[in-house]
Amino acid sequence: MQPEDFFPPDYATARERFRAAAEAARAERVSLSLAARGPDASPLAIDIAWCGPRSARRVLLHTSGLHGVEAFAGSAVQVAALGELPTLPPGCALVLVHVLNPYGMAWLRRANENNVDLNRNFLPTGAPHGDGRVATLYDRLDALLNPPSQPAADFFKLRLVCSAARHGPRRLQQAIAEGQYRYPRGLFFGGKELQPGPASYLGWLGQNLQQTDYLMALDLHTGLGRHGQSLLMAEPGAGVTPEHALSAALGQPVVALASDASRPYRVTGSMGASLPRVLPRAGIDFVLQEIGTYGPLSVLAALRDENRWHHHGSGGLEHPAKHALKEALCPSSPAWRRQAVEKGLALLQAAAAWTFGASFCGSKS
Repeated sequence: MQPEDFFPPDYATARERFRAAAEAARAERVSLSLAARGPDASPLAIDIAWCGPRSARRVLLHTSGLHGVEAFAGSAVQVAALGELPTLPPGCALVLVHVLNPYGMAWLRRANENNVDLNRNFLPTGAPHGDGRVATLYDRLDALLNPPSQPAADFFKLRLVCSAARHGPRRLQQAIAEGQYRYPRGLFFGGKELQPGPASYLGWLGQNLQQTDYLMALDLHTGLGRHGQSLLMAEPGAGVTPEHALSAALGQPVVALASDASRPYRVTGSMGASLPRVLPRAGIDFVLQEIGTYGPLSVLAALRDENRWHHHGSGGLEHPAKHALKEALCPSSPAWRRQAVEKGLALLQAAAAWTFGASFCGSKS
């Protein structure tokens, strides 16, 4: 198969291929079922493939689909990796978590069934959800970002550019993308409580990785960065390895998210920041990989149109807004898809060499 051939047409096919690949690789399989349903009331689940001994002290964890519709690339990388899995060194395990937001993938949404952006939902225990916390600037942008109407031409990009000129591009990006907890139908809504998918996943991690001494966690996303290129970002507060050492080990620069100058924007309630709370005894490095698609204005416009259709239309898959969002975060170009798989596998291989001291995604031994 060519790298681009690993991309599934939909969630049901992605799940079927992942489970089949995990079985062929003789991985232990686990499914965390969710109450939400896909089109035609089809079942949804977070699927996990565990390769290596359960007693492994060094674990490489790879997750996909936290932002539902972004899962197509992550699923392709994971299925390709399972097809080329070599023998792992003693005491080491590879864990692939397939589509953390299956509702979003099935319905071509970035958010889940409750319109929650799951990478804004992992707040610490006791931290308030839905208490009105929101950047003041988001309050002023709500009418522009989340109009209560179906998608229609309204000069959104021009109006947003004018807002950026007024408030400053960096401040505007931060206010929009940080995460907000006041507007349940708005973009980047972090939720009023921990969502079922994240709760189930964190529970599974806490039960199954307690023996882990070192965890390298990779989380694959699409959207940010140059078209077809890989951007790596380390989670602030969740890493035991300095960014310069990670950059050398992974073969490309790792953005130091703790630095205001280098990070695209700060995020509240991110998944990476939750891992040390769940696995307090483990040394953890968390790296988010972005495969760039289109410019931020185009991606945000696609997110906005799909969100309007979801809340003020039927939400059905037939609307152009759905397909436009999929294209924005999973371009149909064979060249882009080939790059996405190649760069996803390259990062897995480099991370495995760092974590296990062995090759990965090469010839089976």
